[in-house]
Amino acid sequence: MGAVGIAAVSIGYNMMHTPDEAKEPAAPSPLMNGQASDPEAVIRGLQDRVGANPNDAEGWQRLGWAYFENGRHADALRAYRHATKLVPGNATFWSSLGEAAVMASDHDPMPQEAAAAFDKAIAIDPKDPRARYFLAVRKDLAKDHEGAIRDWLALLGDTPPGAPWEADLRRTIEQVGKINKIDVAPRLAAVKPVAPHPPMGGMSVAAAAIPGPSSEQMQAAAQLPKGQQDAMVEGMVSGLEAKLKANPGNVDGWIMLMRSRMTLGETAKAAAAYAQAKAANPAQAGRIRDEARILGVPGV
Repeated sequence: MGAVGIAAVSIGYNMMHTPDEAKEPAAPSPLMNGQASDPEAVIRGLQDRVGANPNDAEGWQRLGWAYFENGRHADALRAYRHATKLVPGNATFWSSLGEAAVMASDHDPMPQEAAAAFDKAIAIDPKDPRARYFLAVRKDLAKDHEGAIRDWLALLGDTPPGAPWEADLRRTIEQVGKINKIDVAPRLAAVKPVAPHPPMGGMSVAAAAIPGPSSEQMQAAAQLPKGQQDAMVEGMVSGLEAKLKANPGNVDGWIMLMRSRMTLGETAKAAAAYAQAKAANPAQAGRIRDEARILGVPGV
């Protein structure tokens, strides 16, 4: 049923972002105890950034993220077009473009541009969860409800426990099954997650809040010009990276670095951190992989 597919696309935004990232993914604020920034100021700062350097692919991606979060889906789509033109081999950029195209469309629940973008994302990274989700939505819209459910179940099987989209994905499968009289209960019960490595202490570091500076440091940062604020944030992340070079066995630190890089839109640096973390900690490679999947690190 097409209406179900249209309703279900609302979970797509969670496919690549943890809750904190969804609040302000393009801004430094997630690194500062979730302190909210002025969304328009964030957008203006990013507009200035890409205006000064039109070839800044990550700047365009961050701008698209900021537009999307503020409901400016057509603007997000235009920003992601720039990002994909500059870095056509990035699956995350393409699936982000596809999602923005879906949300920017007033009439077509799966515009051709969106479908093509999801196809490109999957060709680059067959595990891209957002592209996989929306390609199943495309099947649902085409009345291939069984095919959509089968693909969503496969995605659920590859979903680490506790991922931001897990509950919504289950709910979508249940709703589509109920409306189309397909019994999904035993199939849902049979899904065995491929991420059997629980994080230390029973809590996902990837989904936890990122510790930030003290309130005094935050107050001081608020008085800085935008460029200096960005420099402060980059300094914090670079400081964490330096500590990990000295102590590469700190797995939690690597996960925090991956999350920080993803929050800043620096997907290539997040992927590099993932590779370094695995190489330094082969005994915990499974856990590192699971946390990287929660964060949406490309290529994992």
